[in-house]
Amino acid sequence: MKRSTIQDTMFPGCPVRNILARLCDKWALLVMYILDRSGKESMRFMELKQQMPDISQRMLTMTLRTLEEDGYVIRTVFPEIPPRVEYTLTERAKSLKPILDSLLQWSVDNMDEIMRDRKKSISVDE
Repeated sequence: MKRSTIQDTMFPGCPVRNILARLCDKWALLVMYILDRSGKESMRFMELKQQMPDISQRMLTMTLRTLEEDGYVIRTVFPEIPPRVEYTLTERAKSLKPILDSLLQWSVDNMDEIMRDRKKSISVDE
C-alpha cells in the first residue's frame, strides 16, 4: 500500500490492505520495537537512526510520518535552537506490545528452519 493511500478503494473494509500493509512494511515494526525497548519515554530522531544504521534518513522520516499519521507515534517539537524533536509511542502502539513480543519470539524460534527452507528452495531453482 502506498504511504499516501488513506483507504484501499477496491477493498475499503479489508484490514490487511488498509492497516497491516502499512504497519508491516520493512521498517515500521522495527521503529516501534526500538522505541519500546529503548527504556526511555521518548527518543530523538538521531537516536533512532543510530539504532538502525541500514535505514536512510529519508526512509526513517517517511516511516515516522506514516506511524504518526496512523496514530502509533507522537511527534513532539520543542521550540529550541536547534529544534529538538522527540518520538513517543501512543497507547495504540503500546497495545501491540504483546503481539510484537509473540511475533519476535516466533521469529527467533523459527528462523533457523526458515533459513534452511530458503536455501533448499534456492538450490532447487538453480
